[in-house]
Amino acid sequence: MTQEDRELDSLVRKRIRALRVAQGWSLEELATRARLSQSTLSRIENGQRRLALDSLVTLARALDTTLDQLVETGSDDVVTSPVIDSAHSLMRWPVKADPGMTVVRQRMTEPPPDSPSRMRAHPGREWLVVLSGTVVLMLGHRRFRVETNQAAEFPTMLPHAIGAEGGPCEILGIFDRDARRGHQRSDDDRGANRSRP
Repeated sequence: MTQEDRELDSLVRKRIRALRVAQGWSLEELATRARLSQSTLSRIENGQRRLALDSLVTLARALDTTLDQLVETGSDDVVTSPVIDSAHSLMRWPVKADPGMTVVRQRMTEPPPDSPSRMRAHPGREWLVVLSGTVVLMLGHRRFRVETNQAAEFPTMLPHAIGAEGGPCEILGIFDRDARRGHQRSDDDRGANRSRP
């Protein structure tokens, strides 16, 4: 076993124990959930038993994680810089935890559209955190006020629109892959419409 393999082996064992402890489970509780004996789990955690793929898959399921997350190695990319989208006056940060997730910082000055026909609907899910000011979130026929330090989460299949209330506001929007695609298509369509005579 190479040094790199030993380090990964040790990391996986520490993760298994840390995830078990974080759930507040004893060795016996996790062993029961994973359908392993308590002594087998103990030997896996303390390095006295070889890590077998079938045991790792079973443990990942029991710990409500994935095998990939259980065995992923550390990354040096801890700090990321935003990508500036000057065409839309946005800063975007990719989120590595879930492929396709994007974080967008946006300043808004206009209220949401009055007309339901101007609301968007597309596959996906969005989250937003209000950094300053007050946001109005329109979801179908419902209207929500979201204030500084509050957050909202909603499925984007509901017709929705976001705008400012009572002055400028700033938000962090978090989009899953489908929601991001839906917004990119909408932005592209609006850009194409603006450029037409």
